[in-house]
Amino acid sequence: MATGNAIRGTRVGSGPMGESERGESAQRVIVSFWCSNGHETRPSFAHDAELPSTWDCPRCGLPANTDMKNPPPARRTEPYKTHLAYVKERRSDADGEALLEEALAKLRARRGEN
Repeated sequence: MATGNAIRGTRVGSGPMGESERGESAQRVIVSFWCSNGHETRPSFAHDAELPSTWDCPRCGLPANTDMKNPPPARRTEPYKTHLAYVKERRSDADGEALLEEALAKLRARRGEN
């Protein structure tokens, strides 16, 4: 039961390929980054690439830099704000009371009260 596919079972890049067929790989440099939890991350970069000043630690997510003795501090995270907290930032208590009275007046008018 041949399907007629002559390259069945192979994939691109498979087979005995060496640097002669692929070309030479770029020179690499391995840089150690340290987070405030003491985790070391060692990504590799092209030799002529500009190195980043910080790197996110893959273990804990904190920022890391190349200075083992003085790692960067953790980013400050803002607490979650509710919808009510955002409304209170925009409106004063007097504004809230006025809006409530206006809404209640409309509701009473619809119900035929007062």
